[in-house]
Amino acid sequence: MNYWQTELIRLRGIEPEDGDVFWRWNQDSEMARNLEFVWPPVSLAQVRAWAAEETKRKMENDAFRLVIENPGGTPVGFIHTHNCHPRNGVFKYGLGVESSHRRKGYAAAAVLLVLRYYFQEMRYQKVTVQMHSENGSSRALHERLGFVREGAVRRAIFTGGRYLDELYYGMTVEEWQQRYGEADG
Repeated sequence: MNYWQTELIRLRGIEPEDGDVFWRWNQDSEMARNLEFVWPPVSLAQVRAWAAEETKRKMENDAFRLVIENPGGTPVGFIHTHNCHPRNGVFKYGLGVESSHRRKGYAAAAVLLVLRYYFQEMRYQKVTVQMHSENGSSRALHERLGFVREGAVRRAIFTGGRYLDELYYGMTVEEWQQRYGEADG
């Protein structure tokens, strides 16, 4: 089986035709608010051009952006890694799943694949994820996966006319190994 595939999902690179999908996802303002903030509208042509450029992008600084597909090959979301620091062995990621595909296990499966890759193949030792305090779905997902709440920065995010706390959750490679029974390398 492909390393980037489970019975539930497949992670793959961005293709030019994904521009239409990402543009559709951009129309979901609540998804945008949970990820960062509500962006002003952009044209379909701009998103298509972005997707076309993403297809040429190579992995830089150990970071990547992938599409999450369901078993039928339908794009249901995305996951991207960032702030990867090999010297310290730490990285972060963000993800989003289209509203009609939520609560089906796709986000959890994508996170676990990415953690396995960074912990077993890239020698990273810790992951951190950030979210605003009212993103209950993300909090529940990460707590269910075994992440530990490490702290909060009060009133760090402004969205929906309010200031919200920014929450930090993390997992070490040892915690991942203990929970998921994976041996190092």
